Amino acid sequence: MSRKDQITGKGPMTGNHVSHANNKAKRRFEVNLQKKRFFVPEEDRWVTLRVSTQTIKTINKKGIKAVLDDARARGIKL
Repeated sequence: MSRKDQITGKGPMTGNHVSHANNKAKRRFEVNLQKKRFFVPEEDRWVTLRVSTQTIKTINKKGIKAVLDDARARGIKL
């Protein structure tokens, strides 16, 4: 499975390690992904998602039902 957020599609970025001498070497900025179970009371079931910590904060703010409805409207199968 690729390192992508299942809701937002956010993935790793690339950049540079920059030393004190200003030498540059390529690196990856990984997304902080967590495997998390959410209970959806409207559907009476648990949903396991691989989401970033930023998406978990969004789910806490908006609610799991609103986030899932928005993702399904964009064509993401969950």
